[in-house]
Amino acid sequence: MKVKEKYEKEVIKNLSENFSIKNKLAVPKIDKVVLNVGFGKTGSDEKSRETIFSSLTKITGQKPATRSAKKAIAAFKIRKGDPIGAQVTLRGKRMFDFLDKLTGIVLPRVRDFRGVSETSFDQGGNYSLGFREINVFPEIDYTKSDKQNGLEITIVTTAKDSVHGKVLLEGIGIPFRKVKN
Repeated sequence: MKVKEKYEKEVIKNLSENFSIKNKLAVPKIDKVVLNVGFGKTGSDEKSRETIFSSLTKITGQKPATRSAKKAIAAFKIRKGDPIGAQVTLRGKRMFDFLDKLTGIVLPRVRDFRGVSETSFDQGGNYSLGFREINVFPEIDYTKSDKQNGLEITIVTTAKDSVHGKVLLEGIGIPFRKVKN
């Protein structure tokens, strides 16, 4: 079952019953998914940046935006305005398609995967997930890339806190690590 169908048929009902939410519009939902890649040491290399941009475009189906440094940091040899990363914000159909791919293909492909951590929630119920390599996505050909780039995914929800956010993400199929007692 797709993430959007699962959310509409099961998760809304489950959340409203568990947290006694009477208003259907007050039920937590996923607002957007933000993907972020930092350039790191390859920031000055135009070819590496283009590789990152093409990889993000293949993964999301959307053109990434360049993120620039807000201030200069001499220790990292960064000047104000230098490109330091690429970011894509997904909403609507593309967001749900990406979440389908994340839960159905990408997470099961991770080596020694036992679930994602429960401690990556912020106070607002948003969840952040990081990958050391972008190669876990099926669109990326790992033989063509010479350098490994990480990827950070933030799932932004309308949940009040991490408890509501966790129930929402579990409902759509994000597997959390089993905690030993």
